Amino acid sequence: MLYRTAGQFKTSYVADHALFPVRQDAWLLAFILLLAFVVFPMTASEFAFRALLIPVLIYALAALGLNILTGYAGQLSLGTAAFMGVGAYACYKMTTVFPGMNLLLAIGLSGFFSAAVGVAFGLPSLRIKGFYLAIATLAAQFFLVWLFEKWAWLYNYNASGAIQVTNIQMFGITVAGPQANAIVQYYFVLGVVCLVTFFAINITRGRIGRMWKAVRDMDIAAELVGINLMKAKLSAFAVSSYIVGIAGALFVFLWRGAAEPVLFDIPLSFRVLFIAIIGGLGSILGNYLGAILIVALPVIISTLPAALGLPIPSAMVEHLNTMIIGALIIAFLIIEPHGLARFWAIIREKLIMWPFPH
Repeated sequence: MLYRTAGQFKTSYVADHALFPVRQDAWLLAFILLLAFVVFPMTASEFAFRALLIPVLIYALAALGLNILTGYAGQLSLGTAAFMGVGAYACYKMTTVFPGMNLLLAIGLSGFFSAAVGVAFGLPSLRIKGFYLAIATLAAQFFLVWLFEKWAWLYNYNASGAIQVTNIQMFGITVAGPQANAIVQYYFVLGVVCLVTFFAINITRGRIGRMWKAVRDMDIAAELVGINLMKAKLSAFAVSSYIVGIAGALFVFLWRGAAEPVLFDIPLSFRVLFIAIIGGLGSILGNYLGAILIVALPVIISTLPAALGLPIPSAMVEHLNTMIIGALIIAFLIIEPHGLARFWAIIREKLIMWPFPH
């Protein structure tokens, strides 16, 4: 079958722990990248870029950052939206104070501001954990949104209180702002997401990732075997907030075009958390599967009746959309509580063992 592994021998420890121990996994990834870089840009419409592809990538990146903190390090956080806001406002200030700054550099640096804030609000994790830590990060959520609203310097004293993205060019091509082309923004977001995902895969598979998993499974035992809990927890907050900050900058500059403080309120934090949980905690793939279910599927369901020519009122379509998505979420969590990534892992295992699946 497609996942037949006969003849794929491993003769060394390095080969056995390779990124793709099964050759078909590399082929599947190559096929997905071919779709993302070639097929979608050639076939997708302006609406598909704006409403489906770009938001799915950005939300998946934000969920990836949260998953590193919650899924790999076991530190529950409800302040993801606020940390996204830190990245967005930091990128906005850098592009306005230094108008000629490269946007890619500004987005990369904005993650460091978010990481610094994340480490500051992650200090309570050294003494508390679980729901108590969630309440501490929730306090960070409320405080940072209040700061975005009250500190006028952050939005350059704009009377509307919002940040607005002007036209920004890179190498003579407008990549952000009202005149930016959707396919250019898609490629920009796709490139950043691929780079950050590659970084996340490597760090979670290495020494730091194993340290996070040990703290997640049992922090007392991890400390007894020599793991520095302060270093492990704060590094998880730093890496997580850095990725979330990049996602926040992309969220405003490459998709929304403008933002008010209320955009980074608690509903956005819960949406990213739902993506991470439904996709599968402790999984890189799960963030993308969860984003497709939570972000892309509602848009597809909303546009399907009009595409098929069905005379269904728009209000009823919205109600059906909510009911279908809610039912699917409940069904997936009942069938596989560990998320969509585990669901795919089970299917993959059965394909490997075919024709003798257990």
